[in-house]
Order: sequence, then structure tokens, then C-alpha cells
Amino acid sequence: MLNIGPTTRIFLAVDACDMRKSFNGLFHIVRDIIGADPLSGHVFVFINKRRNRLKILTWDGSGLWVCAKRLERGTFSWPVKSLNDGPSMAMRHEELTALLAGLDINESKRRAWYRQENFDKSAKIGHPA
Repeated sequence: MLNIGPTTRIFLAVDACDMRKSFNGLFHIVRDIIGADPLSGHVFVFINKRRNRLKILTWDGSGLWVCAKRLERGTFSWPVKSLNDGPSMAMRHEELTALLAGLDINESKRRAWYRQENFDKSAKIGHPA
């Protein structure tokens, strides 16, 4: 599993993606559709239409990583897209861990508490988590 630090942001592409895409195709989606820098070190997560395959794209400082998971049965609990959503939405690493473990993140409720966001506020992408 990837080691995701507290300053690393995680973005989910809310629309389904063609899982035949690899480094260059996912790089293009991050740069041109989501509007983020694929070489930022942040984590970008993609899902297929059937929601049984997931890919993660991230830059570790020396190269791109593409990680993939295919479920043998069942589907991932992907967030429901609303009319106000952009091409991506931010999530916390705890939520990504829950998503990868098969928990329904749509049914979970986030408690109201303060958490300082450690990111460049001038580089807005999607909606904050």
C-alpha cells in the first residue's frame, strides 16, 4: 500500500474512467480534465463504470506509480456525484483506506472537528474534503 502523509491530498475522479488507460492516459485526465498537476505528489483515484476496478496515480519524486485493484465480487462504494461537483473531489486518507477496505463511504458520517488543511489554497481542485 502507498504511504500517504498528512500533507498529501487525495482526489477522486468522480466520473467513470476507461481502465485500459495507464500512465499517459491517467496523466492526461489529471492534467487536462481535473486541472491538477500529476507531478504534485498528490494521489489521484479512478474507477471504472461497473465500479469493480480502481486505479491510483501518484508521483513519488522520481517516477509515476499506477496501482490497480480488481474486485472478484462486489463493487467499490463510490461517492455519488451531485450537480455542484467538479471533475474531482477531495478525500482524507482515512476515507481512502475505508473505500479500499470495502466500507460504504456514502453511509459514513464525518464528525465535526477542526483539522488544519496543509495545502496551497491557491491551487483549488474540486471541493474540499
